Amino acid sequence: MPSSSLSRRRTYGSGLVAAATALCLATLSACGSGDDTDTSAGKGPVTITFWGWAKGTQEVVDTFNASQQDVRVNFQEIPSGNAGGYAKISNAVKAGNAPDVFNVEYPQLPDFVSRGAVQDIGEHVSDGLKSKYLPQAMRMTTLGGTTWALPLDVAPQTFYYRKDVFERAKITASPKTWDEFRADAEKIKKAVPDARIATFFPDDPSTFEAMAWQAGAQWFKAETESWKVGFQDQATNRTAAYWQKMIDDDLVQVAPSFSQQWTASLQKNQTVGYLGASWGAGVLGSTLPDQSGKWAAAPMPTFDGAPASGMLGGTTFAVSKDSKKAEAAVKFAEWATTTEDGITARISTGTSSAYPAAPALVPIAKGAFKSTLFGDQDLYGMFQDGAKSIRADWAWGPVMGTTNNSLKDSFAKVHDGSDIMTAVRGAETATKKELDNRGIKVTG
Repeated sequence: MPSSSLSRRRTYGSGLVAAATALCLATLSACGSGDDTDTSAGKGPVTITFWGWAKGTQEVVDTFNASQQDVRVNFQEIPSGNAGGYAKISNAVKAGNAPDVFNVEYPQLPDFVSRGAVQDIGEHVSDGLKSKYLPQAMRMTTLGGTTWALPLDVAPQTFYYRKDVFERAKITASPKTWDEFRADAEKIKKAVPDARIATFFPDDPSTFEAMAWQAGAQWFKAETESWKVGFQDQATNRTAAYWQKMIDDDLVQVAPSFSQQWTASLQKNQTVGYLGASWGAGVLGSTLPDQSGKWAAAPMPTFDGAPASGMLGGTTFAVSKDSKKAEAAVKFAEWATTTEDGITARISTGTSSAYPAAPALVPIAKGAFKSTLFGDQDLYGMFQDGAKSIRADWAWGPVMGTTNNSLKDSFAKVHDGSDIMTAVRGAETATKKELDNRGIKVTG
């Protein structure tokens, strides 16, 4: 689950080398290797601790532990990142009792780096290992020329919809443009008055951010010794205006993501579409077992009809700053992200539709994922096309916690006189203030 972009060509390139260095210096954080010597080298068996939340993780750990005797992983399940997992990790880092390795999503990785919570693992990551991952995914874990994590998956945007309801509304094909999406929303509301085509999630800013990303927005850009920050570009304004009108015209539901309210609306045929990501197929499959064969997946609509995607989530393995067992931690992370046994164990529960960051594992993931919700549709072929279309001009900033908290607080009021673009402007102000508080120079 939120577990996933294919990314930026230059965002984490030369400009970020100095910017990331400046970040570390500005925050007085230990943006380097763990202190002293790596105690996992050549002394096995070594026991490491690992914190994560994704479905199938326990199966991954059990399979890894059974596969060899050099490294033993003790796994502790924690809440998903936005549900409290990140706070738990941050508090553990501050207290000096963090796990050796933990999961962190791409959007939050720069924040953990800027706070000095993770260590440089570059000496344990060979060029051969890097070549096993999509270059775009590897770039998301490389800041300032330094490798901070190993990528697990990527998560291109995907539109899931009820085929039977679309047919009832006389919609013959999935929408290619956002104008078509709105027209389909109107048809569905007319044909089935209680049904809506999708949901706006006020508690999950990442969904809106992915929409802005897909439209061509660039909220953050690393410069030589600073970050350029600007949330009010044309693409963001267009995205905000579109979704505000969809809400105002009662063409979408407004409900918390993955809440009892949202789940019930799906089960009662009141919500007949989901604007999610590749991992969403597994979520829907486990949520709606009695709707077998009624759903289909399609590329996300775009404003101009040309293929384009942002990304929702996407997970990495990072090593905490004080771990003395980085070599063993990376060995486990490499196995979990690049081996057939690792991906098979993760998807073995039948509820995970993770799209691997290692291209060689895509056929394995496709074969391991089982769901009757979508009939015989080739979901992974569609995910593969979606991954290729993820725009390369988006970067995550170093204080996404602040950015997202501000958006979340304001999005909660979109039905009470506030609007999406006001929330975006407020988030920009809050973000710049937090960067200034951390001593990070801001331009734009």
